[in-house]
Amino acid sequence: MGQFNRLIMIDYTNTNIEYVSVHTVGNKTNSEELYLSKSLLDTSELKVRELLFKFFLKPFENPVFYSFSFTNDDFTLNPIFNFVSKIFDNSKNFHLNSINIAKHLYELSIHPQIKSGDLFIAHFLDISIDDELTDAIGIFKSENRQAFLKLDSSKEDFTIRCIDGINIEKLDKGCLIFNTDEDSGFKVCIIDKSNKSIEAQYWRDSFLQIKPCSDEYHHTKEFMNITKNFVAKQLTEEFEVSRADQIDMLNRSVEYFKTHDTFNKKDFEQNVFQDTGIINSFRSYDESYRETHSIDLENSFGISSQAVKKQARIFKSVLKLDKNFHIYIHGNKDLIEQGVEKDGRKFYKIYFENET
Repeated sequence: MGQFNRLIMIDYTNTNIEYVSVHTVGNKTNSEELYLSKSLLDTSELKVRELLFKFFLKPFENPVFYSFSFTNDDFTLNPIFNFVSKIFDNSKNFHLNSINIAKHLYELSIHPQIKSGDLFIAHFLDISIDDELTDAIGIFKSENRQAFLKLDSSKEDFTIRCIDGINIEKLDKGCLIFNTDEDSGFKVCIIDKSNKSIEAQYWRDSFLQIKPCSDEYHHTKEFMNITKNFVAKQLTEEFEVSRADQIDMLNRSVEYFKTHDTFNKKDFEQNVFQDTGIINSFRSYDESYRETHSIDLENSFGISSQAVKKQARIFKSVLKLDKNFHIYIHGNKDLIEQGVEKDGRKFYKIYFENET
């Protein structure tokens, strides 16, 4: 891939944790309290810093970027944007604004299903993003404490006791806000291990209020998704196409994104759909989909290989025949023929050169 297929490179090698504050945020509706710490967390012990570093940053090895948003897209009104901006302007404001962040989250924790948890806010220095050093604010919520057994020994005997703690391998919710692109709402990446839509919505949409960056990753991901939905849902309603034909179109679309540096919509349509009627149907579906889902896409953009790799996993190339056979179609659809016997039984005929 060429210059348009550029991944944002992040390097934490020389990163340091400057400050950490922790507060406990309960569920307001369930009458759980908000506990605010009076001072910074003591992270002077080297082993503690190493574990916190792993807990906070390991989940963000391959981030997808967002930016802050708000009503009418005026991100300058976003509360988290403002709290973080004050820290970036003067790090002496860190603990005060960590309290403001905790209070803001508590006011939004009103749905009965939202779990209480420990909220960590951290200030990182010297993160390299695209070979430029910057600082970042991390906001992390740990919702699930786990029981650990601690074994103590003396000269003559052993004792065992149970303690509650945080599993550093499992970050429930988190975000990193990089001190770059402030004029467009900062660069933000998130982690949310919750599968419940209500919890995900409150963290991403209510608390952070972020939207996907209008970049190559976003454009590639959304257009591949539109194509998949059109082929899987709309195509068969308007045209007589077999499942093998559908798979062939999906394979051609993935191949287009894998072998091109830039996306051009007209070129893509000709390569993938080929038929004028199908192309016109796709254009109508694409326009309707963008409007319904409030998606703003360009018709020409650089292709992100990171997005292609992720989206290609959901493009199914398996032809399932009853419960007896699965046929994987990876290439030339002309090597498979569909037919019906005189007795009504359906069949596929497959041509091949080598058997392995």
